[in-house]
Amino acid sequence: MPQQMFLLSVVSMWLLAGYFLAEATYYSHPLYNRHLYNYRHRIYNHQASMDNQLPPDEPTEVEVPPPRTFHGIMFDAGSTGTRIHIYKFIQKDPAGLPVLDSEMYNAVKPGLSAYGENIEEGAETIRQLLKVAKKTIPKEEWWQTPVLLKATAGLRMMQKEKAQALLDEVKHVFDESPFYVPGNSVSLMNGTNEGVLAWVTVNFLTGHLYANTRKTVGILDLGGGSTQITFLPRSKKTVENAPHEYIARLNMFNTTYELYTHSYLGNGLFASRLATLGALGADGLDYKVFTSSCLPKKYREDLTFGGITYKVSGMADGYAGYKLCYHEVLRVVKGIIHQPYEVKGNSVFYAFSYYYDRAVDSGLIDGSRGGVVEVRDFKKRAKEVCNKMTKYRPISPFLCMDMTYITVLLKEGFGFKDNTVLQLTKKVNNVETSWALGATFDYFNNLNIH
Repeated sequence: MPQQMFLLSVVSMWLLAGYFLAEATYYSHPLYNRHLYNYRHRIYNHQASMDNQLPPDEPTEVEVPPPRTFHGIMFDAGSTGTRIHIYKFIQKDPAGLPVLDSEMYNAVKPGLSAYGENIEEGAETIRQLLKVAKKTIPKEEWWQTPVLLKATAGLRMMQKEKAQALLDEVKHVFDESPFYVPGNSVSLMNGTNEGVLAWVTVNFLTGHLYANTRKTVGILDLGGGSTQITFLPRSKKTVENAPHEYIARLNMFNTTYELYTHSYLGNGLFASRLATLGALGADGLDYKVFTSSCLPKKYREDLTFGGITYKVSGMADGYAGYKLCYHEVLRVVKGIIHQPYEVKGNSVFYAFSYYYDRAVDSGLIDGSRGGVVEVRDFKKRAKEVCNKMTKYRPISPFLCMDMTYITVLLKEGFGFKDNTVLQLTKKVNNVETSWALGATFDYFNNLNIH
């Protein structure tokens, strides 16, 4: 409990910094301003009248407004699903610190990118999730609750016209809702912000990011369409040896954090499946069958990603297993992923999204608690899964390919050592480990990410 209270206070400190400074939040709403004016006016008149009186025999109590709650709604429009994060904050005192109280989370599949040919149906998924928000947030607070959506790799991989049409339709749904719709409420988020904001979320929730300290943890996020790595370098060589666009600066607590961060579009888990199969960007999808030694020999199914369906199969007359699969997957990673200088050290990284999901599916960690593993543990379990595909097929016929891809990505891609520690987690203090909370913070107080 003391640790949880500490973490909530850490979040509170930062929220306060931008609580009254955001330019495009509901605090600029005329109704809010009127309530704030009336409250200040009552206090001012009370103090003015007291100045003209002799001190009373007994101290007079000033009426303190009761604690108020406020919410923020953040939609994560990912490549494989759309998620809604509803954050609840408590403001006990107008001059005090707001506290992050809780998060309500829900999701639908597939993601918006699957509705490129039917934007109305895609927009309907947003309406359904907004119903969750209406049930979660008291009706009297709807008018002052900001609602935002940020789309990630799924829409970044789409044609710009189709992606924009989907975003425009979502904006129309927002405008019809009873919630507060700020400027730029619906947008396509770039990969740098995705990585940086996930780093902000994890380091706030773990208590590593607060004033006068530089101790943080790195993050590894594996989505369906892209993958991100972000950490605070401890070695100047990491910054000096990195491409210029891999270094981002984040202004927070009057301190500038110089982060190593990059998002690899097309290297998310589902996109990597297609790349391994040789199907990503291929033509002739009506008749071509894409095969891989990473799949069970008798496997024959359709694979849909981003609204496109592919025919995939195992190699019935060939060989299957870890070694062959490893070489297939290596072609997807080799020469594409930059290896930061210091990841061969002993830094701790939090890994989530599909890193976590596949570790659970393969029995590497417990799904209810998460766990700490080393990079070598992914390799060991990948070998077991690939050499016993029949056993693991009911869980997922792609489990061998996915576990091998994660192994190759970590070792051959980023260059992590076998003994690098990975903290696999889905939630910290009951809050999802994603960029969504960081993005909500960014809304309340612009972080100036460059």
